[in-house]
Amino acid sequence: VEIENIIRHMRMGKSAYEAALEAADEIGLAVIAITATIIAVFVPSSFMGGIAGQFFKQFGITIAVAVFVSLVVARLITPMLSAYFLKSAPDHIEREGRLLLAYTRLVGWSVRHRIITVLAGLVLFAVSIASALLLPTSLLPPEDTSRSLLIVDLPPGSSLDDTRARTDAITRALRGVPEIRSVLVEGGRVPIGAPETRRATVIINYVARGERKQTQHELERRIAREIAEVPDIRTYFLDANGLRAVSIIVTGPDGPTVTAAATQISGEMRDLRILGNVVSSAALERPEILVVPRANAAAALGVSSEALAESIRVATIGDVGPNLARFNAGDRQIPVRVQLAESALGDRRALETLRVPTLRGASVPLGAVADVELGQGQVRIERYDRARSVTIEADLVDNAPLGDAVNAIMALPSVRNPPPGVAVREVGDAETMTELFQGFSVAMQAGLLMVYGVLVLLFVSFLQPITILFSLPLSIGGAVLGLLAAGQPISMPVAIGILMLLGIVTKNAIMLVDFGLEAMGRGMSPAEAIVDAGRKRARPIVMTTVAMVAGMVPSALAFGVGGETRAPIAIAVIGGLLVSTVLSLVFVPAFFVLMNDVERHMRRLTRFHRPRDEPRPVAANP
Repeated sequence: VEIENIIRHMRMGKSAYEAALEAADEIGLAVIAITATIIAVFVPSSFMGGIAGQFFKQFGITIAVAVFVSLVVARLITPMLSAYFLKSAPDHIEREGRLLLAYTRLVGWSVRHRIITVLAGLVLFAVSIASALLLPTSLLPPEDTSRSLLIVDLPPGSSLDDTRARTDAITRALRGVPEIRSVLVEGGRVPIGAPETRRATVIINYVARGERKQTQHELERRIAREIAEVPDIRTYFLDANGLRAVSIIVTGPDGPTVTAAATQISGEMRDLRILGNVVSSAALERPEILVVPRANAAAALGVSSEALAESIRVATIGDVGPNLARFNAGDRQIPVRVQLAESALGDRRALETLRVPTLRGASVPLGAVADVELGQGQVRIERYDRARSVTIEADLVDNAPLGDAVNAIMALPSVRNPPPGVAVREVGDAETMTELFQGFSVAMQAGLLMVYGVLVLLFVSFLQPITILFSLPLSIGGAVLGLLAAGQPISMPVAIGILMLLGIVTKNAIMLVDFGLEAMGRGMSPAEAIVDAGRKRARPIVMTTVAMVAGMVPSALAFGVGGETRAPIAIAVIGGLLVSTVLSLVFVPAFFVLMNDVERHMRRLTRFHRPRDEPRPVAANP
């Protein structure tokens, strides 16, 4: 913008030095206002909370610092270099092309019919908001990282040897997939959750994207078919965050009530076509030993509940005490764990013969003071906010939008009408997505208020900043159109792109309003001033828009690793810039003149209702 304005002055016959001074002074307020508004938009986003706030904090601070540095360069270095390195073209004759003449006539018509033009802009904004409701929502777009995390679950009670046998069968099945570069198996561990011998993580690394035809999602579906013949396992893939795609938690006052509600909800979720591989933690049971004390018999034989519990603990879990034997291995001492053999743990008669000490120093068999039974029990007891809970997880079929899946779950009859005391909560990516949109809404409102305050201070007016803010809704419609055309949902990258638009789009309106006010100061009418501003500022506005769009095109095409995450940002910015540039060049001049009309009427009203000074009392002559 600085260089274009300097060249425009040089084409008026001025020297490079003189043109640099006058051009820099002419757009000084506009450049400062543009920088201040961009910083005002991004600063509130730096204070967003939650997981999403970590992304916006780095992004907001980076943009704010970069824009401030660019202001210093534009105001200090660019005019100095232009004064000494640009060459004058005295024989150049400035002519207005047909496109500029047509635009000037269009602006003149919109200014004369300003009410109709402004109403048309409001209608376009309403249509864009309605169109935004048609877009699905998601947290992050699916990304091809050339790496998948496959979780393998065996039935409860399985040993580590069973897990090894199943994972070996999986790795043998994966050898027939040429797109797989390497496979790493981590038995007994998963990214999230306590270590269990019945679980394993299979890390699958693919060849680079350019060396394969199938996407990561297509390969994952192929792998699921390849390992479908491995018996007694349940498998699922984790997303980039190490979580299942959909996670909800059912909480309630007691375990049986929560388990019953979760079982009903998970059953209805399996009927949803958008979900797959629905799993409830309440459905997981494993063999367990039930020891039911007989209080009267224990009291008669002198066996306390503490002695009974300690004997059972040592027999099943084992004990490592400071007074027990240790195995010397060189310079290390390894504690020896004392416990029953694994074969005895499944034998009820062997457990009944376990000796339990009495208060008199003798011992009695466990079967004399308690009933020993073998049954089934829950793998783990979960709590959420100190209440009993059950977690239900699922996958998204064909990368369906997360927002659609959550809405479908919340519309289920068992979720809308749960038993008394039972509540259903979104967790994982769904919870983060809700935090994202709530925090983004607050940050955007705070940013708009800060932008308005900055513009009021710079332009010393309460009405003309509204003209600049009027260009913002026009950009939202362009972003929505771009997302609809590309088939992209509203996600975290889209929110970042819209935030960028709020700072960038005001640039066009600021240049028009600033030049219009300057022309009015030279005696022009508001209509003549804004038409002249549009004629002079149309070229730099279009130039900056074309430059920004050209820079965003590679990101929109999703080239390189992580391109799927950058593409929604670029698509939203490109759509918003193109539409807002075209519309702001027409609607902003009309709104500018309309605001001047409103300001003129307000001055008349305040002058008409201004109270007159009371006449001073005159002293009487003596």
